[in-house]
Amino acid sequence: MITIKGLSKKFGKQVVLDKLDVEIHQGEVIALIGSSGAGKSTFLRSLNFLETADAGTIQIGDSLLDVKTAGKDDILDLRQRLSMVFQQFNLFSRRTVLENVMEGLVQVKKMPVPKAKDLALKELTKVGLADKVDQYPKQLSGGQKQRVGLARALAMKPSVLLLDEPTSALDPELVREVEKAISQAAEDGQTMILVSHDMAFVEQVADRVLFLEKGKIIEEGTPDQIFHHPKQERTKNFLANYRREEAV
Repeated sequence: MITIKGLSKKFGKQVVLDKLDVEIHQGEVIALIGSSGAGKSTFLRSLNFLETADAGTIQIGDSLLDVKTAGKDDILDLRQRLSMVFQQFNLFSRRTVLENVMEGLVQVKKMPVPKAKDLALKELTKVGLADKVDQYPKQLSGGQKQRVGLARALAMKPSVLLLDEPTSALDPELVREVEKAISQAAEDGQTMILVSHDMAFVEQVADRVLFLEKGKIIEEGTPDQIFHHPKQERTKNFLANYRREEAV
C-alpha cells in the first residue's frame, strides 16, 4: 500500500498541488489525466523529490516520510523504492544498452556485476531488446531508447513505477511498442502511477483514473466510469475536447 496525504505545492502564489490524498494498492495502475498545468507531472516529481513539496506525507509499506522534515537519507531511501521513466530518455550516451540498465544496480544497489548483468538481460528481454544489448543509444530508435529506460527502471524492482508522459516524445509509429512494454509490466503486477495524454492507452492499462484540475482530484473511478460515465461537468468537457482533437 502506498498512501499519500496532504501533498501540497505552490510555485509563487500559484497552487499546483492542493492537499492531495491518494491511496494505491500493490499491483494497481493509477493514471492521472487532466489539462496542461493541472499538476500531474508535479505530483510525480514531488513523490521522488525532483520537486520538493511544501507539505504532505508519503508512506510506502511501513516507511513514512514527512516532506517537510525529510533528510538526505530519507530521500535516498524513498528514491530506492521509486523508479521514474521520463518523457526524454536520459540514457548514458557512452554506455551500451546493457550497461545503461546495469548502472543503477551496481552503483546504487551495490549489486555484484554478474548478478546485475543477469537481471539487466532479463529486463531487456521482457521489453524486446535482447538483441540490442551491445548497441549504444545513438544506434537506437526513440521507441527502443524509451524501452531501455523502462527496462532500467524495472530492473531496480521499485515499489512504484512513475511514468511521466512516456510516449509523448515519440513518433506515432513508435508509441505502440512502448505502450506494449508498459502493459506487460502492468500484467506482471508492477504498481504504477502513469501520466499520459493518450486516453485510449489509459483506458486500456489503468485500474483507476484520477482527473486533476488546478491541483485537486475532482473525479476518480474506473476507466469505464471516467471515460463513459463521468459525473463532473469539467471531466465531461475535457473528454469531449479530447475526442474532438482526436477526430481532426
